[in-house]
Amino acid sequence: LLRLCAVDAPRPWEIIAITFTNKAAGELRERLNVACGPRAADIWAHTFHSACTRILRRDIDRLGYSKSFAIYDEDDKKRMLTGILKDLDIDEKKFELRGISAEISRAKDNLVTSRKYEELAGSDYYKRIVARVYIAYQKRMLAANALDFDDIIVKTVELLQGFDEVREYYQDKFRYVLVDEYQDTNHAQYALCSILAGRHRNLCVVGDDDQSIYKFRGATIANILEFEQQYPEAVTIRLEQNYRSTKSILDAANAVISHNQGRKGKKLWTKNASGDKITVYEALNESDEANYVAGRIFSISKGKNFKDFAILYRTNAQSNALEYAFKRNSIPYRIIGGTRFFDRA
Repeated sequence: LLRLCAVDAPRPWEIIAITFTNKAAGELRERLNVACGPRAADIWAHTFHSACTRILRRDIDRLGYSKSFAIYDEDDKKRMLTGILKDLDIDEKKFELRGISAEISRAKDNLVTSRKYEELAGSDYYKRIVARVYIAYQKRMLAANALDFDDIIVKTVELLQGFDEVREYYQDKFRYVLVDEYQDTNHAQYALCSILAGRHRNLCVVGDDDQSIYKFRGATIANILEFEQQYPEAVTIRLEQNYRSTKSILDAANAVISHNQGRKGKKLWTKNASGDKITVYEALNESDEANYVAGRIFSISKGKNFKDFAILYRTNAQSNALEYAFKRNSIPYRIIGGTRFFDRA
């Protein structure tokens, strides 16, 4: 009966949905379970790394690795790179480990192999040093039968590009490819999505070019800005109604974001009330800012609980001044998703 409700309806195992975080993937699976019941288990709803690991466990032996490969976290990677710098007699004071590690990650994000990186380094002394480390690192990772987080995606792309039967298997298998937070994809992730959707060209991406903030992590906003050029038959649906914010907040957000260069453009709107006007206070320093916040809470807290107030800051380090101000003014508080400054070692 269900098959008669749609024209050529896809079967669950023909769908792959990819997102960035384990939390988002878990929520996606929960919603699918509610909507589809037991059949939802056949849908590939994964993070990029989880989906790629599943592909690699099946066929990575074609690349010279064992299917029981280990996955190295950042600490494992750091230990191996530290040993390589020592063995190559590279002074870590002159060539910072973190910088070399980041440069290798950037190369992998752009699908630049160690040998290709060496070739592109030319006469650049720093890049020639990085190339030596990169080559040694990849050799040792292969010998240890291990992949780092960047390798998980890079090796999947390498596998799909290099072996026709593997690529055709997954292109046939996945009739529909869905990708969330597409504005945060890097070149390797873009290549992966393009390959998987290469046969049926049923690729649905969800993203917001105005929320692209991960360029420092290799995200390429061009992926979403140029999507319609790659897929001219694509249908674009703008989700412009906002359900969370007041009109005042949206008007301010629209005014600020309109100055961005390289964006598709949209106008967020809401049925919500106008709400309070936004107040902008230009503080002299972080202490002045914290005292102003504490004062504002006191001035409008009459008849309200302190738990009705929320303060958002960009980094955990910024909580220090705020916590001092609250201590001085006997304002109770708690930190969400972090450690109170006075509880830190």
